[in-house]
Amino acid sequence: MGGLNLEVFKFGMYLLFPIGIMYHFGTNLDSRFAVEGFWPKPEETNKVPHSKEEIKAEYEKIVARQRVLMERRAMQEASRPEGGASTTQE
Repeated sequence: MGGLNLEVFKFGMYLLFPIGIMYHFGTNLDSRFAVEGFWPKPEETNKVPHSKEEIKAEYEKIVARQRVLMERRAMQEASRPEGGASTTQE
């Protein structure tokens, strides 16, 4: 059977193999696993309004969008036949 040298070698492998794998896959991640264009650019993201005027303008846009959606829904409800089976298409 194996002696002390074999046991020291096995113990070394048990320690160094996981550490080596973690080092290999853990270094230089930006160039190895990077996907170009994955994250949006700052000009493509939503901007959080900070001033009172910006917040009010954003609120008015949301309210106007809701009104348009409610008007469309009311028009669809009005154009639906009265006696037929109702199906929703959303």
